[in-house]
Amino acid sequence: MRYSIVILSTIAILSLVIVLPGLAFAGKDDQSLDQLIARAKSARVGDQPGLYIDLAQRELKSADQLYIAGKPDEAHAAVTDLVGFADKAHDAAKTSGKKVKNSEIALRKMALRLRDIKRTQSADEQDALQKAADHLEDLRTDLLSNMFGKGAK
Repeated sequence: MRYSIVILSTIAILSLVIVLPGLAFAGKDDQSLDQLIARAKSARVGDQPGLYIDLAQRELKSADQLYIAGKPDEAHAAVTDLVGFADKAHDAAKTSGKKVKNSEIALRKMALRLRDIKRTQSADEQDALQKAADHLEDLRTDLLSNMFGKGAK
């Protein structure tokens, strides 16, 4: 009897240890795009770079999926939104001085991914994707200059 109680309590504790962190992590991604946009707009300037980078990354993923699905017009709109969120992340990082390095790294990876997507598209789409990638590179370079240039701390 006592042995079965110990086993049952051990199973219950292990179940909680395994299930609860998974539930907490799953709830993080459930936030809708509109909710995240509202959260980013109302957040402190120091928290905005990370939120806007997250939004830009979501738009990049969406654009990639839309291109794969053969919906270039919707994908182009997602790329336009991506660039807008990247601009906001850049501005917030530069203004606050927070998450500058993380923003620079994320912008570099997104620009690289846009170039990868560009290679799979028609000539018409390639130009727009290259311009978006170049713009992200310009933002990234500006953040690097801010970190290591003459105006750096």
